[in-house]
Order: sequence, then C-alpha cells, then structure tokens
Amino acid sequence: MKLVIIDYGAGNIQSIKFAFKRLGVEAELSSEIETIRNADKVIFPGVGEASTAMNKLKGSGLNILIPELKQPVLGICLGMQLMCNSSEEGNTKGLGIFNVDVVKFDGTKKVPQIGWNKIEGLKSQLFSGLEKDFIYQVHSFYAPRIKETIATCNYGITYSAALKKDNFYGTQFHPEKSGEYGAKILENFISLKNE
Repeated sequence: MKLVIIDYGAGNIQSIKFAFKRLGVEAELSSEIETIRNADKVIFPGVGEASTAMNKLKGSGLNILIPELKQPVLGICLGMQLMCNSSEEGNTKGLGIFNVDVVKFDGTKKVPQIGWNKIEGLKSQLFSGLEKDFIYQVHSFYAPRIKETIATCNYGITYSAALKKDNFYGTQFHPEKSGEYGAKILENFISLKNE
C-alpha cells in the first residue's frame, strides 16, 4: 500500500510519519501532484495559521488537486479545517469539501484548547472497535456540528471532532499524539474500505 503525507510546509509531518512507522507502514512525504494522485491513501496534515497554509497550497496547485482525489484522504487538525468552506482565521476560503465554516471559540474557555478531551458520538469505520475515550487537541478554531459529523467533543460547546464526506475524513484532534487510541484510528484509516 502506498501511503502519502502531503508535504506543503504546514504540518508536523515527522510525528505523523513515525506514528505510521510504529504501525509497520512507511509513509512517503511528497508535494508532487502525481505522487499524491497515485497514492492508495493520503494524509493531509496541518499546523499553523489557516491563510498562510492555504497560500502554500495555492502556490503548488494542491488546492485544486486535493478536492479531486478519489482515494481515502485524512485531514488532521488544520488539514481538516482547510477542507471546510472557510475559516475565521485569517478570513480564509477553504477547499469546500465539508459544507461548514470554521469559527473561533467564543472566549468563555481558555483558547487555544490544549490537552486531552473526551471524544464521543462515534460513527464510521474510522472508529471501528473504539468507544468514547480521550484524544489530544491543540486548537483555537472549530467546525460546528453538521450532518457529516462522525464524532464530537465539548469545550464550552459541542463541536465536530471528526468529519466524513465520501472518501474524505477529517479529525480536529491529533491521532498521532493520542496514544493507543489514536494509533487505532490511524490503523483503521489504513484498512478503510469504501463506506
């Protein structure tokens, strides 16, 4: 199986690569359009500021490629947010895969949310064999709940911890930093069949 992590200068890609290596899968880092297009599975990571990251995608044509991909794609953290219609962060237009606008926590809680939070309301093969548990988060912005929500967390408000539409999946949290629970999610992603 060919697993490619999109390398566009806005991700903690080494920790994701090591997480898959622990599962016995060698992930390839690439920014090459044809390499990504020909992968069996694609990881779309992201850490940092939304508008800066989107500009990097546009500079390499990846903003056109990603929504056209037909294989399973997993967006992580900012990667998931960029798959949405827009983000309040930097007034950024997203890739429009998930029909939702990313907004900032309202300030009643400490921002960013950093640390462990309980994930629940699990749906989809991505969470096969898992029940509600704790996952690791670092974020100031969130996607509200929509019909494509496949898991939720609560941080003053209940929001989308994970999204799915067709072959596209997104996790607001970091599975690569969420211990054995996160490792099982990545293992499930590797094993995904069409839902």
